[in-house]
Amino acid sequence: MTSLLSHIRVLDLSRILSGPWATQMLADFGADVIKVERPGSGDDVRHQGAQLKDRDGMPTEERTVFLALNRGKRSIAIDMATRAGQELIRRMAASADVVVENFKAGDLARYGLDHVALRAINPRIVYCSISGFGQSGPYRHLPGYDLVFQAMSGLMSLTGVPEGQPGAGPQRTGYPISDTTAGFYATIGILAALHHRDTVSGEGQYIDLAMLDAQVAAMSSMAMSYVVAGEMPQRVGIRSQLTCPYQDFDCADGQVMIAVGNDKQYQQLCTEVIGRPELATDPRYTTTPLRVANRESLVPVIAEILRGNTVEHWMARLRAANVPAGPINDFAQVLNDPQIRHRELLQQVPHTLAGSMPFIANPLKFSATPISYRRGPPLLGEHTDEVLREVLQLDDTAIAALREQGVIA
Repeated sequence: MTSLLSHIRVLDLSRILSGPWATQMLADFGADVIKVERPGSGDDVRHQGAQLKDRDGMPTEERTVFLALNRGKRSIAIDMATRAGQELIRRMAASADVVVENFKAGDLARYGLDHVALRAINPRIVYCSISGFGQSGPYRHLPGYDLVFQAMSGLMSLTGVPEGQPGAGPQRTGYPISDTTAGFYATIGILAALHHRDTVSGEGQYIDLAMLDAQVAAMSSMAMSYVVAGEMPQRVGIRSQLTCPYQDFDCADGQVMIAVGNDKQYQQLCTEVIGRPELATDPRYTTTPLRVANRESLVPVIAEILRGNTVEHWMARLRAANVPAGPINDFAQVLNDPQIRHRELLQQVPHTLAGSMPFIANPLKFSATPISYRRGPPLLGEHTDEVLREVLQLDDTAIAALREQGVIA
């Protein structure tokens, strides 16, 4: 079956998280993604996370952070600091549709691998640069990681325990959200630019994406209250600033999150779940703004009732009443949830050392071109010879000479 992007080749010069997240998405869609890595060490995240076990149950050098970001790709180990390595990459760019990189602004220009150089070779290339602060502006040359952008974007100012409560203060999210947000924006931009190339212009274009910009843009639903009305959003912990009850509640054996989004759901919570119909008609709580204003008197009443029974008991009643809610799960509970199992989010993919390995699947389900997973995360340089033969038509003698010179591994 033809995949969505089986006609697209991606030259992946990115590493760490934001770029690999985008290129893995393109690989899921069927693109031929060629990941260029440093000989010897490879992508930095090859050294982060738990170790994968081989067929015999012994630990390997493959680690989980790399495994989570690089399925479906081919790895070629090229030393881009050498002239010969740079020339190999330029030659591969001549037949590529997309180039993705996430070096600091200006770094690849020193190697003749920036968008100006590669689009001179191949005007049809869509070249996407992901950097911390973008290709322009006073911070353009500065390095940065997810934690920096969570702080600078305002995200941390909204995340964590409210002032005046135990443990108050800004907090980071539980995963590198700035990287994945930038990766999603990059994927969208690349697909849009490919569509424009193939339907309008016939030429590729350059995409300049800053992680800081992406994180600020992703928070616009919160930022707009300040932009439009000058009202500064406040840190409120798990609970919502906009509606109530919309927060975590303790039960006898765990916690549930109840997310009431409108007045009807609130009425159903009171009458069908907790058995307190008088709360539904109490004039202090009949509308969303009133509930938000009077949350300090409402929430303790609901909390006291929910503490009296189990998560399973309350989830059954909440679901029967169509009140949005869910248990606060750890990953073992997530992957054992019947809905997650039905949606087949935990799958297996081939792996050279392990035989096969589990992974979290792409959530998109296409009716005509379903995603298939034929290739696992590559070993460092696993496909070097294969790619050089297939893409550049190099013979064994030429490949051996490059390896002898230390250009490839």
